[in-house]
Amino acid sequence: MNRMMSGVAEFVFGLAPSDIPFKARRDAALMCLDTLGVAAAAAPMEAGRIARATTHRLHASGDPAFTARMIFDGRPVSLAGAAYAAATQTDNLDAHDGYNPVKGHIGVAIIPGMLALAEQAEEIGGEDALALITLGYEIAGRAGLALHASVSDYHTSGAWNALGVAAVAARMRGHTPDQLRQALGIAEYHGPRSQMMREIANPSMLHDGSGWGAMVGISAAILAEDGFTGAPAITVEAEEVAPIWADLGQRWVMESQYVKPYPICRWAHAPIDGVRDLMIEHGFVHSDIDTIRINTFHESACLFQGVPDSTSAAQYSLSFAVAAQAVHGKIGLDQVAGEGLGDPAVVAMIDRITVVESDAHNATFPHTRDADVQVTLTDGRSFDSGLVHARGGSERPMDEAEIIAKFHEFAVPALGGARAKAIEDAVMGLCDGGSLSALRDQLYAPLD
Repeated sequence: MNRMMSGVAEFVFGLAPSDIPFKARRDAALMCLDTLGVAAAAAPMEAGRIARATTHRLHASGDPAFTARMIFDGRPVSLAGAAYAAATQTDNLDAHDGYNPVKGHIGVAIIPGMLALAEQAEEIGGEDALALITLGYEIAGRAGLALHASVSDYHTSGAWNALGVAAVAARMRGHTPDQLRQALGIAEYHGPRSQMMREIANPSMLHDGSGWGAMVGISAAILAEDGFTGAPAITVEAEEVAPIWADLGQRWVMESQYVKPYPICRWAHAPIDGVRDLMIEHGFVHSDIDTIRINTFHESACLFQGVPDSTSAAQYSLSFAVAAQAVHGKIGLDQVAGEGLGDPAVVAMIDRITVVESDAHNATFPHTRDADVQVTLTDGRSFDSGLVHARGGSERPMDEAEIIAKFHEFAVPALGGARAKAIEDAVMGLCDGGSLSALRDQLYAPLD
């Protein structure tokens, strides 16, 4: 076991809640709440229903000690199956947190994985639960950086968040350092190295691969527990990635997550916010708009430009998303699903939008998701947004009250106000002496 792996093992098994800065612990609770809000909203959607039904048929467990319930459903399946179902469900509503440097998402796999594993754990106190979440983010985020630094293609988040889930499982199940090492190697090897830009070009229910990342992470840990070997994980143990792991326990990935105000690919958020800002500042409405020009980075310009025929295409859209914001003044579930996909005013607005790739915005990607927009009105006036940072990131953060309000916006239509408030209280109570059991009491009843 080399020095990088030794350091990772020391972190995974030795991290105490008191080692984690207050902000990181609070952010862990907020990201948990945000993820659960998205998971609740996604539960009635087709992809989530398919994922749960398929999991129930194919991924049940013959051993009660390896069984967990699916969230917002309640049917028992395997530990890995419960994590897969929840992560796939959440992944298919593109409103969960993300981490700019890895161009992907962590909580979508870590939270489902931790909750599935908790079904077979002793009582977990609030501070310990937040430590589990935090260590998952720290391992997954660095694994993603290492993967992107060592291969030429851009892989989906499941390729690397699997390692974060495996690390959480190793701690929760009392593994040895060598079992952790084997689990990380197995998770790296079997993590879905799926091509993100293929999904961008052809939006579907595949999304970001995080369902399989969660499943692989737990499966890898159980395999290692039984003696299966798979080390080393190159993204952890290779000398060339050593600098990425050198600040583990010193710099906190947990503190650098962005929160999405819209259920849309993050690459479209700065253009959306640019139009939103101009409409608020200058007081015009969508019927006043003649044209919109979006200047953005290459990956953003690759997003779907037409009229979407599915919620998957809508969530990976640019022109449609900007048009929906202009017409409705918001983008929520109603705008990206069902009748919202064919809204005549939104469809008409799409034809007035031009997208241009910008070298200036390319230069700052992936560390920022910037854009600028120009809106010309039918009366001849023209407004320029200037540089726009997407809301919810470090340059333009959402505060705690806004994140909690977003949770209720997403969760209440699916769960009702009382259950949503109980989940909020249980999650935020993890910071104040609560326990994970109070949260679990609210998670497993099926939706009405």
